[in-house]
Amino acid sequence: MLRSLGLTSEVKWTKVDANLVERYESMMDAFFAHMQAGRVHMRVMFTQNIHEPVGLSKEQLAEQYFILYYQFLKHAFGLTDMPAHPTSPRLRIYLDEMGETKEKVAKFRGFVGGLSSMTFRHTPGVILDQSDITEVRSHDHVLMQCLDVVLGAISFRLNNMHQVIPEGQHRRGKRTVAKEKLYRHIHKRICATTGKKHFNIGISTGLMGGHFDSWSAPYAHWRFVPKEYRINPAHAKP
Repeated sequence: MLRSLGLTSEVKWTKVDANLVERYESMMDAFFAHMQAGRVHMRVMFTQNIHEPVGLSKEQLAEQYFILYYQFLKHAFGLTDMPAHPTSPRLRIYLDEMGETKEKVAKFRGFVGGLSSMTFRHTPGVILDQSDITEVRSHDHVLMQCLDVVLGAISFRLNNMHQVIPEGQHRRGKRTVAKEKLYRHIHKRICATTGKKHFNIGISTGLMGGHFDSWSAPYAHWRFVPKEYRINPAHAKP
């Protein structure tokens, strides 16, 4: 697929420009078509800086990335609601390279291994070996590259990067215009995939009414809000 589009190097949101935008749109069409066909499920979790957590210990602050990652794996995929299996299915977790020390990654693997002890409604549980929790390079995985583009598009829009005008200029740069074009294309695909015509990407997909099945939904994203937080007005949108 990528070669047929002339995409011979790693696909990344940061590379998007006027010369690539149409090819990236075609790639996103194929990616979301796989979602709508049930062959791929995508889950996204994000936080907004305006919700500033309070009451966290020094250890929690130091490991907040891992804690959020664990909560994402535990809840976003609806593992507890997976369909019935006669025997325990095997779960594999491929993590993008974290850029952390081996000790921290090993500790996180042990933490994630606790997912196998969750209570499952329809299955006897899952098999999750330490060897099945591993880091991989996105360069070697097309699906991870597609994820990078969708995540980049969401972050681009939530952080109002589409409005940026270079210093000393009177209009947006060509790269910014191309990225907004790709974002709009991706947003239309998200709306079509979720069945939510005017979906606001700043909220959770499950907060728009109706039944939400976190196991079988082809696409979903989750705005994580700490249980205890304060509003930081410095991060409020103008």
